[in-house]
Amino acid sequence: MGDETKGGNGAIDASTDTKDNTALLVIDVQVEVITGETPSYDHEGVLRRIGGLLERARSAGTPVIFVQHEEAGYPPMNVGAGGWQIHPAVAPLAEEPRVRKRACDSFYDTTLEAELAARGVAKLVVCGCSTDYCVDTTVRSALSHGYDVTLVSDAHTTVDSAVLTAPQIIAHLNASVPGINPDHESVVVPAAEVVF
Repeated sequence: MGDETKGGNGAIDASTDTKDNTALLVIDVQVEVITGETPSYDHEGVLRRIGGLLERARSAGTPVIFVQHEEAGYPPMNVGAGGWQIHPAVAPLAEEPRVRKRACDSFYDTTLEAELAARGVAKLVVCGCSTDYCVDTTVRSALSHGYDVTLVSDAHTTVDSAVLTAPQIIAHLNASVPGINPDHESVVVPAAEVVF
């Protein structure tokens, strides 16, 4: 990010052009995903940091959009099941849209792009679960759909895989995102440095 995108305190300013062109995208922070049978890495810290992002975005009037995964073949993630619910620590307000999805890509066969267009969004601040599936896929898809992306480095999480630990997976995505699209900005910053 160039100097024009820094706030007065040197923090990354997610709202550099206008306050109205950025949205906070909260991906799959659902009970089963983050605190279910296999809790995600640092889930308490991630929930706390996402909660802080929500508070700041709402105070600034920045749109907040939640993405909610559903999986017919896995009962805890069936629509309406307890595990499918957004975690209560980061619950949406009544007026905040929830985009339902069936694939890792939050844009695939969903209403996400329409929700963003209706709000004039050009930049996304992304957080949520799971790093190596829906967060990674959605960040890359957002860039291909023409959005600038700020990935919040300490506000996405996952579980260990067969080959990498959760911290390694998180670190890999954080290292992979900067500059991956020549036409759209992609940066990675910690939650404390995001300014709406």
